[in-house]
Amino acid sequence: MTTSAHLATVRTDYDAMADAYTAFVGEAFAGRPLNHVMVQAFADLVRQAGGGPVADAGCGPGHVTAYLRARGVDAFGIDLSPELVATARAANPGVRFDVGDMRSLRTAPGRLAGVLANYSIIHTPPEALPATLTELARALAPGGHLLVSFQALDGRGTAEPFDHKVSPAWRYSPDHVVGILRETGVHEVARLVIAPDEDPVRGFPQAHLLARKAVAPEPGT
Repeated sequence: MTTSAHLATVRTDYDAMADAYTAFVGEAFAGRPLNHVMVQAFADLVRQAGGGPVADAGCGPGHVTAYLRARGVDAFGIDLSPELVATARAANPGVRFDVGDMRSLRTAPGRLAGVLANYSIIHTPPEALPATLTELARALAPGGHLLVSFQALDGRGTAEPFDHKVSPAWRYSPDHVVGILRETGVHEVARLVIAPDEDPVRGFPQAHLLARKAVAPEPGT
């Protein structure tokens, strides 16, 4: 499947399941503290670094965008699905939500104080993951923070497809994701890996990787 065909599939699948997905995902995020503890840390670090715009890439119905904004972060959302973006706008009047692709954020290089991808890279095929993470890194300002969350592999290999209920998805090795980010100049700060037994549906570990873009040295140093 070509990249454009894959994106069209993801968009169509989420548009068709927008109501059911919205009902599920907000409760799953809010009702399980380990699902948002790293989001809180991300928000704190962005504010401590001076703040600035933050992209919630793959924002869905905007529940994480709203969580960030409630904590003083200037967050906006981007999602492939027009139906989910419409839901996010209705639930969060006055907050910016755009229909768009996380592989092309349409922002100037180094513009963002932070990027969050909360379970959105899972719909990125393995061959497209390096380009996707490179785009997120490109948009980050030096010293900016990135939080990437996803279903994780706990064995050998770097990627494995799984039976996501909405659209084709892959889970990834945390070390593989960290390795790709390192090549873009974004380095791991911390990680939280939730034990497989905490996932009642598939028994997958859940990875939350927090990273920071390197700051270029001062000339002459």
